[in-house]
Amino acid sequence: MNPIRIAVDAMGGDNGHKVVVRGAIKAAKANPVKIILVGHEKKLANALRKHKYDGDAIEIYNATEEISMNDSPKTSIEAKPDASIVVAARLVGEGKADSFVSAGSTGSVVLSAARNIPRISDVRRTAIATVYPTMNELKRDDILSLILDVGANIHCSAEEMAQFAIMGSAYVSDVRGTPNPKVALLNIGEEATKGGEKMQEAYRMLKNMPTINFIGNIEGKDILRGIVDVIVTEGFVGNIVIKTLEGAANTVGRLGKLAFKSRISWKLGLIMLRKGMAFIKEATDYSEYGGAPLLGFEKMVIIAHGRSNAKAISNAIKLAGKCVRDDVCGEIAKNIHTFEREPEREYERMKSERYPSQN
Repeated sequence: MNPIRIAVDAMGGDNGHKVVVRGAIKAAKANPVKIILVGHEKKLANALRKHKYDGDAIEIYNATEEISMNDSPKTSIEAKPDASIVVAARLVGEGKADSFVSAGSTGSVVLSAARNIPRISDVRRTAIATVYPTMNELKRDDILSLILDVGANIHCSAEEMAQFAIMGSAYVSDVRGTPNPKVALLNIGEEATKGGEKMQEAYRMLKNMPTINFIGNIEGKDILRGIVDVIVTEGFVGNIVIKTLEGAANTVGRLGKLAFKSRISWKLGLIMLRKGMAFIKEATDYSEYGGAPLLGFEKMVIIAHGRSNAKAISNAIKLAGKCVRDDVCGEIAKNIHTFEREPEREYERMKSERYPSQN
């Protein structure tokens, strides 16, 4: 049986190719995958020489150009067809790799994937999903919940949000091992009538989907409680939510350091709480999660954090391999096709609820 092949954009991210190489070696030692490092051949070869690893587990695929975080995704991809991020996506689209991992700019990853990797039939829009820590009121095996979309789109339709729910539910069920995950729609109130026409329509669609365990709307104040497994929203809102959570975690860490320096009593208290604080730090550490899946393509795409260290790159590759082994994309395709093949009378019934007859 051939190993799973992961194409890794070795030149993407803020920390340079050497960090990506270390992460790839770490992943190769711990996972039965074939890693294809895409980037400047000489630079990657020199970096690899400094480490011991199984030579059959990692290969280099030359790409002569790079796209930086500050470059315009559309302009750069058109001007640099041999950029590592483009070539890595192309390898997946051509069937030479099974998954694509990059710590490059989100826009460049999304656009490279869209231009090179086929989208699942009937998927209207792809979505970026990411996990975040919660208070875990559901008492799951871990404290993480999933939210999507967090930036692949700005706005979307009710039907597209319904598809996000299908994709997120399949991902959580297969990758995180949560059976029948609870799904909620992020809104300004819990009532079905909140949020305007589009959100109300999305609510009705999700409520009437037999394959989704939809529990209703969730408000911003409840995001961190961990009362649902999947939160569905538009990319504009989701991106603000996830970056706010990231900023809050950083702020709490800095306040703790300031408190440690301020008073002896506070310092003693923080020392006593060091185990709990270590747990919080680990729970909010993006390097533990590896990356965010870009859902909706026929092959899995993982977007690693731009500041990814070697550990984060390794975990992103590990996540990509698991998604391929579990056939997450195939499961999403099956569920999306089931949703789209709903009898026309079901759509008519939903429309009749929205626009009741005047007779």
